[in-house]
Formats: sequence, C-alpha cells, structure tokens
Amino acid sequence: MGLPAARKERALSTLWLAHQIGVVVFLAVVLLIAVSNLGAVRRLGADPPPAHGPRLSVLVPARDEEANIGSCVRSLLAQNYPDFEVVVLDDHSTDGTGAALAALAAEDGRLRVLAGRDLPDGWLGKHWACQQLAAAADGELLLFTDADTRHDPRTLRAAVAALTAARADLLTALPRQEVVTWGEKLLVPVFQWAFVSFFPFALAYRWRAPALTATVGQFMLFRRAAYEAIGGHAAVRQDPVDDMALGRRVRAAGLGWRLADATGHVHCRMYHGFRQTLDGFSKNLFAAFGNRLLPFLFVWLWNGLVFWQPLVILVLRAAGAPVAGLSVGLATAAVVEALVLWGLAYGRLRLPLYLVLFYPLSTLLFVGVALRSLVLTLTGRLAWKGRPLASRRVRWL
Repeated sequence: MGLPAARKERALSTLWLAHQIGVVVFLAVVLLIAVSNLGAVRRLGADPPPAHGPRLSVLVPARDEEANIGSCVRSLLAQNYPDFEVVVLDDHSTDGTGAALAALAAEDGRLRVLAGRDLPDGWLGKHWACQQLAAAADGELLLFTDADTRHDPRTLRAAVAALTAARADLLTALPRQEVVTWGEKLLVPVFQWAFVSFFPFALAYRWRAPALTATVGQFMLFRRAAYEAIGGHAAVRQDPVDDMALGRRVRAAGLGWRLADATGHVHCRMYHGFRQTLDGFSKNLFAAFGNRLLPFLFVWLWNGLVFWQPLVILVLRAAGAPVAGLSVGLATAAVVEALVLWGLAYGRLRLPLYLVLFYPLSTLLFVGVALRSLVLTLTGRLAWKGRPLASRRVRWL
C-alpha cells in the first residue's frame, strides 16, 4: 500500500529542497576555489626580470596560418629577451604561409623556417610538428606557442622570471582571448572560465596529483631537460589534448609546474566564427576526460543543471506557475553565486564583463558541444584542418 498523497508530497518537497541546497553549496565551494585562484595564479610580470637568461627557443607550428603568421612572428622577434631564436615549422600549408615565412626570414636572421616532414603513422599532425621543432631547437628553454598568438615585447623576460621564481620545469599561461563573433563570445571564454573556477591551483602546486594540472597549449615554456625527461611530444603522439597530457606527465615525473596569467602579455584569437569554434572544441572536449564516458556525462549534465535549474524556478515563479516545494530564496542565492563566479573569472581574464549575463546560454551551448564531441568520437568522425583524428577506446570510468 502506497504512502498517502500528503506524505508523498512532503517527501518530494524534502528531496527538492535537499537538491537545491546541494546546488547552493556546490556553487559556494566553486566560488571559494575561484577566489583562491586570484592569488594562486600570478600575473606575468610580477617577478623581477632576469638580467641574463638561458638560451630560449620559441617554437611555432604553422599549418595554413597565412592570416596570422606575420603578426605572430613579428611580435616574437620584437622580444627584449637577451638570447633567443624563433623557429617556425610550415606543416604542409596550402595557403600563403610558406611565402610569408620566407619573406620574414629574409628580414631577420633570428627566424628559422623548417619544412615539415611527412606525417608518420601513429602521430597527430601538430604533435609531429612540435617534435620536429624541439629536435631542431638549440635553446635550454623551449617555448611552444601557437601561430594565432601575439606577444608583448616583455613576454619572454616575464615568462623566464616566473619560471625561475617558481623553480618550475613547465610554465604554462592563460592568454587573453579575443572574441569577435557571438559564437566566439559565447563559447571560447568557457574553457578558461573552467580553469579558473574548478582547478584549486594553490592545492595543485603542493599536492603533486597529475589530475589537478591544467596546461594551455597556446603557451608552454619547458626546461629542455624536463621536456626530454617526459618523452616530449612523442610520449603523447596520439593524444588529441597534448597540452593537458604533457602537464600531467610533468607532475607524474615529480617535476615542477605552474600556471600564470598572461592576459596582459599574450593575445590570441583562438577561432574565427561559430562553426570553427564548434569544430575546435568538439575535437578534444571528450578526449580531455580521457574518453571516460560516465564522468564526462556527469560533469556536463550536472553543470547544465546547476546553472539552469535556479533560473527555471525563478521564471516559473515570475510567471505565476506553482512552485510548491521549491525555494525561491535558494534559487535566487544560486543565481547570485553564478553571476559572481562568472564575473570573477571574466574580470580576471580581461573578457567583456557584459558576457557574464549570457552565462546560461554559454553553459547550454557548451553542453551541446560536449555531446557533439562525444558523438563524433563514437562515430569516428573527428577531424581538424583536413586531417582525421585517430579514434581512441571509450571507457566507462
């Protein structure tokens, strides 16, 4: 015999209340992590620059980057660091990248241009390009950066100062993301927001857990000895998320790793338009979770619920719909927490603050991207810049 209707209603109300409390507590914990990261993630330029530094090789893989390569290389050649070289690999470009690089090399002897060799079996394209660059470099320090980045003249000095001060073997950094179209504005900032909000860096620096590392492929400064000790890009040759994999290998080897805020020194327009943004995140979002199905689904569905459920409750209340058993106060608290959380991250990352108001749409779109990444992986249709990405085994946990 079932419970009386009144008891069932009370039990359901208790369950909903507990769930709402859970959402508020979860957001409070994430907010504490974000606040702690304001101090843990130091800005480039906070440490005194070295008068002299080790030889540094700046390494740039470039495939069909005619629109970006000139401004990127010129910004790197303008560095005030005392001893460096710039090495760019033209990875079988089909546009004017090669001609642009040849003209730049003729102007400045510190630029070396390599022609990419054919892609071997078992390698992803960018990983093979980076491996060739590292082999050709002569620096004690290796900076991998992308062709769509632009660097303030003080960047190398500031990065070496931060690496030295932290006694790190790998310094990675968050550039300022330039977002132009609405597709970029709603999606591109989300991955950096996740770094600032969910990774407790103060703990990660002390507790050498590889899972707590967060590495940004747009800026990775290695000590060469550390890069070689972890096997370089050869060790992650088939991992679509090579930056995260390299950072985890650094921590697993007991080496030092730091994340810096480079928003005042490095700019990057990561993708151009909604379609490119969609494809770019789809290719590696599921892979960032190690192709683990249940954790991936839980994280993205939970995030969708956390940021949408309170809003739905408030909209229902405003529309006069019955919300018995649901707390409008808790829903309001959750929305305020969400606004503060996104505002802290976007303010620190020098993103347009008005985009904070669109966090529900950004969340919903990113959940859609996550599901698309899963479907493309399961069907073996992942590709980037005309090259198919190797399928990896999907695991439940």
